Amino acid sequence: MKILYVTTVSITMSFFEAHFRMLLEEGHTVELACNCEEPLPDFCVDMGLKVYSIPFSRSPLSKDNLTAAGELKKVVEAGHYDIVHTHTPTASACVRLVCRKFRKQGLKVFYTAHGFHFYQGAPAKNWLLFYPVEWLCAHWTDVLITINKEDFERAKRSFRAGKVLYIPGVGIDLEKFGKQSADRTAKRRELGIPEDAVLLLSVGELNENKNHETMIKALKGMDIYYCIAGQGDKESNLRKLASELGMENRVKLLGYRKDVRELYQTADAFVFPSYREGLSVSLMEAMASGLPCVASRIRGNTDLIDEKGGVLFDPHSTDQASQAVRTLLAGNRRAMGEYNMQKVRRFSTQDVICQLRDVYAVVN
Repeated sequence: MKILYVTTVSITMSFFEAHFRMLLEEGHTVELACNCEEPLPDFCVDMGLKVYSIPFSRSPLSKDNLTAAGELKKVVEAGHYDIVHTHTPTASACVRLVCRKFRKQGLKVFYTAHGFHFYQGAPAKNWLLFYPVEWLCAHWTDVLITINKEDFERAKRSFRAGKVLYIPGVGIDLEKFGKQSADRTAKRRELGIPEDAVLLLSVGELNENKNHETMIKALKGMDIYYCIAGQGDKESNLRKLASELGMENRVKLLGYRKDVRELYQTADAFVFPSYREGLSVSLMEAMASGLPCVASRIRGNTDLIDEKGGVLFDPHSTDQASQAVRTLLAGNRRAMGEYNMQKVRRFSTQDVICQLRDVYAVVN
């Protein structure tokens, strides 16, 4: 088969390395289409994948997406694909609009929803903007794949796609996480963290959704260090907040890191206070690394974390976040971490790839 993978921006392709390898090993042809303003992951080049640069915009209301739809149409028309597998909301709306007539010629459209923007507790504007688009586009979707239970139940109930499936995320490489031993002492020395201090870790963009502000406020007055690995437009705000709270020496913004596996091994617990997630890869990585977790009580996170592996809290409540940290630190962290290592096995890359292979096999 000939398959086109589509995402809004190039960085998202980094989640699909195992998917591409499986498809190539099965003898399929894989091509990519995305906004290539940022470089593609190296493995895409190493695999020799053909790439089409399409000027998608992250903003669903941008006029650039009209241009992108036109260019995508040319690619699909000339490509004679068996499957177009699309990801991310903006690109996926364009794909399904463009591919309507090609579906009549036998093309199959797969859409993996990595967390609908409408969900229990979501702002009204999210429902008004995104729900009608997803409802309409589902009519032009042969296979709709959801990655968490809340989205799966809603899609089954409300959307008229050809098939609605549940596949738990993009998979977590259990060979990568949990088996690497880091020099905890050396890494803490590098980070400026005392050997005997309690260290909490977050991994993710420094943006509004990741909600690091709530966690920083929740830790005020605690004898705890908090490291955040990631970049984003909230960096200066977070530094200012930490300074105002007198926590500038305890809150460490690490920027982009290539040593996240070592960071997981160095921390005592993982904290994840997001307002919205589909099914977090970083949370699964932390679980696979044997960390107990404090996480927001939201869709996706509740698929991963229960009371045996951590503590959940309302992401809008600083008091609940603070109490969640205290509860976790007073509990049996080792037992929680071991439980998480076992639980995350059902989300492994191997299991996800097996399920995805079966889905493609139906079309082949």
